[in-house]
Parts: sequence; C-alpha cells; structure tokens
Amino acid sequence: MHRREALKNVAFLLGGAISASTMGVLFESFTLPENEKNFVSFSVQDQKIFAEFADIIVPTTKSSAGAKAAGLGKFIPMMMQDCYPKEMQTSFARGFKQLQDKSMQDFKKNYVALTVPERTKLMVDLRLMSIADKETKSEENKDLIYFFTTARDLTLLGYYSSEIGCTKAREYVLVPGRFDGNTKLKPGQKSWAT
Repeated sequence: MHRREALKNVAFLLGGAISASTMGVLFESFTLPENEKNFVSFSVQDQKIFAEFADIIVPTTKSSAGAKAAGLGKFIPMMMQDCYPKEMQTSFARGFKQLQDKSMQDFKKNYVALTVPERTKLMVDLRLMSIADKETKSEENKDLIYFFTTARDLTLLGYYSSEIGCTKAREYVLVPGRFDGNTKLKPGQKSWAT
C-alpha cells in the first residue's frame, strides 16, 4: 500500500477530526506537479518546532509515546512539501512564521523555549481563533489559522499512521483470527464488519 492510500484510510477513520482542505488534498487523485513540490523549505530547527507543536496535540502517555517520538517533526513539513499545492505551502509557511511571532509577542520567548503550559495556552488561543474565524471569515489571521488547522490535521494523520500510533496508541492485532464463514451468532449479536 502506498503512503497516500494509507493516509486516506486514516483520514477516513478520523472522519470529522480532519479539516476539509486536508481531506481535499489527500483525496485528490492527481499527483502534485514537480514544479510545485518543495516550493517552501523548512530547516532542522523548524522541524524541532513542528515536533514540539505536534507533541502538545498528541503528548506522551503511560501507554504510548507521543507525536515527537513518532517523527512528526519531519513528517509535517514533508507532507506539506510533497502533497500540497504551492499556494497552500506558501500560506502554511507564512502561518508558521506568524506562530513564532505570536510566541514572541505573547510570551517574549521563541516557541522552542516555551514551557508546556505556555505551549498549551498558545494552542488553546489558536484553536479559539480558528473557531472565531469560522464565524467572521476574517482575513486578519488567515495564514496563522491555516497553519494551525493543517498542522493539527497532519499531526493526527501522521501519528495514527505511524508505527507508534498504530501499535501502541490503538489496539493492534497482526492477524485478527481465522476466517470462519459459518460462525454461529448469538441471538441479537451483530455481525462483524471485517
């Protein structure tokens, strides 16, 4: 199975948790033209910021490692560069810069230097901004909101299609059992979908 197909399956399973723009990109049947790939670039330092951003969304728990351990710091920019048209890449990069500006404005620190409670506060503020924008359709923070929703979506897709997400955060059965086409069902029991 190709990566794009696997991500489509994860996106389908996540349903309403993924924004329409991300679903549109993943479900398009075309291949991004080579001249639109890697239209923007991200540094190793940027990848660290993506990893920390994603780790606020999917933190490490007792039962499974978080988004940073699943490699989301590299996954998010790779998906943006390989799958999204150049207009979306440009908007995402501008929003990423605005995230860092907002961090300096709100906390007088760059994003990597923020504490977990400060990153969580910033994330809550971005979420509230995106909710408010649905009502107002304001152009003021358009790129920042696009960055937030897309990075959040890619975090969920990347995490739940990673080995950690599939095997530690969710129940995983390598072979769910043998096929038995003549299984007796108890009265009122639902049949299996798989």
